[in-house]
Amino acid sequence: QVRLVESGGGLVQAGGSLRLSCAASGRSFSGYAMAWFRHGPGKEREFVGGITWTGGNTYYADSVKVRFTISRDNVKNTMYLQLNSLKPEDTAVYSCSAVGVTTGLRPPSTPQRYDYWGQGTQVTVSS
Repeated sequence: QVRLVESGGGLVQAGGSLRLSCAASGRSFSGYAMAWFRHGPGKEREFVGGITWTGGNTYYADSVKVRFTISRDNVKNTMYLQLNSLKPEDTAVYSCSAVGVTTGLRPPSTPQRYDYWGQGTQVTVSS
């Protein structure tokens, strides 16, 4: 079974950077899409961005596209989320997720489409 474990969260000042990791295990991730979601105080769970595991194609929500970067390391089976130019509104629990999809299909942007989830890591941005 797929296991996802996030790490790298913490407290940073506005304008700072943070790098989150999602360590994946349990199977080959060929044919999988993986994504980052976040759930901030008083907000709905929000799609941040995703990546196709085999092709490495990335997709981002408009609100973070110019500031956040998703990447993966096939050897380590780890997905990363580089957070730059952080704002207080970025404060949230960030979770990674995975779902089997047709090869090359973009990661879904709705959390209901994902079958596997990590426990989340807290990111807090102070003003």
